[in-house]
Amino acid sequence: MTKEVAEHGSYGAKDYHDPPPAPLIDAEELTKWSFYRALIAEFIATLLFLYITVLTVIGYKSQSAADECGGVGILGIAWAFGGMIFILVYCTAGISGGHINPAVTFGLLLARKVSLIRAVMYMVAQCLGAICGVGLVKAFQSSYYKKYGGGANELSDGYSTGVGLGAEIIGTFVLVYTVFSATDPKRSARDSHVPVLAPLPIGFAVFMVHLATIPITGTGINPARSLGAAVIYNKDKAWDDQWIFWVGPFIGAAIAAFYHQFILRAGAAKALGSFRSSASHHV
Repeated sequence: MTKEVAEHGSYGAKDYHDPPPAPLIDAEELTKWSFYRALIAEFIATLLFLYITVLTVIGYKSQSAADECGGVGILGIAWAFGGMIFILVYCTAGISGGHINPAVTFGLLLARKVSLIRAVMYMVAQCLGAICGVGLVKAFQSSYYKKYGGGANELSDGYSTGVGLGAEIIGTFVLVYTVFSATDPKRSARDSHVPVLAPLPIGFAVFMVHLATIPITGTGINPARSLGAAVIYNKDKAWDDQWIFWVGPFIGAAIAAFYHQFILRAGAAKALGSFRSSASHHV
């Protein structure tokens, strides 16, 4: 009994506020400049993300072809991806939320953090930005671009489709789980004295996942990144494997959203508790 009272007391006096769920369809967003500003921010951020990262991949492959120890190596590529996400989330978080990834947007849609209209438009902006970013790389590195694989995500030789899909699911789970944890209002209130920026753990998650899965799939965990590279590179294998880099990240994002919202944040228990209390009031 005392435990119940304590819990209700602490719940009533909590020092953070969960924002209300975003409406599924919010047509009013389409009339606001802030919505279009957010779309532009997602487009430009994804463009810059693909430009820097794919240019790093092509540069590494061209350097290591001449000298096996040349270039930045797998570690450098992982840093390019993780570092750019850190920088871009830091720059755009206050404008668009800094998704830069359809899988992140999808996870936040399932958790009712963004509306369906915003989620769909973000994904379109991200994919267009990715295509333009890789297009810039091809323009700058035309001599090396096709020769060194165009930064396209493909399943590596020796790995089955199931392994590639599993790597993408788990990798995206790590990323989206980190996004939820880093942006949790409960954590922000509790850890307000800790000067750790939310973009830092998100960038680190991308870095760590790349270290683990570059040898398997080149690491997608971002459907826009995979699509942008495939569109500009336009070779059969990149297109044949493309579905892995959409299905895997979306499944991983869905699992992360469910895990964070319903298990860690006890969404299911709260819903059940409110149902029980309303039922007892009626009795």
